[in-house]
Amino acid sequence: MRAVIQRVKQASVSVEGAVVGSCGRGYLVLLGVGAGDTRKEAERLWSKVLNLRICADDEGKTNRSIGEVSGELLVVSQFTLYADCRRGRRPSFTGAADPETAQRLYEEFVSLARQDIARVETGVFGADMDVSLVNDGPFTIVLDTDEMAG
Repeated sequence: MRAVIQRVKQASVSVEGAVVGSCGRGYLVLLGVGAGDTRKEAERLWSKVLNLRICADDEGKTNRSIGEVSGELLVVSQFTLYADCRRGRRPSFTGAADPETAQRLYEEFVSLARQDIARVETGVFGADMDVSLVNDGPFTIVLDTDEMAG
């Protein structure tokens, strides 16, 4: 699985002009599911996201996790994180999971997040979405379970 985590002051996602999910201070997570990913990857990725110390402490240092600061979360599915642009000019998405598997693991990731974070909102899986955000920092982290230890 791959995730782009953006620390935000606020973020929202709209479908056909209507806001379907939003968050205040916390993270916008763009989440992609790869071919061969399982619940194990969803669990590992969520644990990493939850425990990242990229939120400010009382002195303004990036020393706290999202849970420690009672942050909010907006999770948006994004299969394009699996774009392979090594050949030609048109990206290949063969590394992305099939839609059924991707939706199941996306929903499992969101379910895991809801066990730890009070406010977790989402986009609409498979929809054409407009995402708006105010990036805090800016602070953006890219995670890939294939590159994570343990």
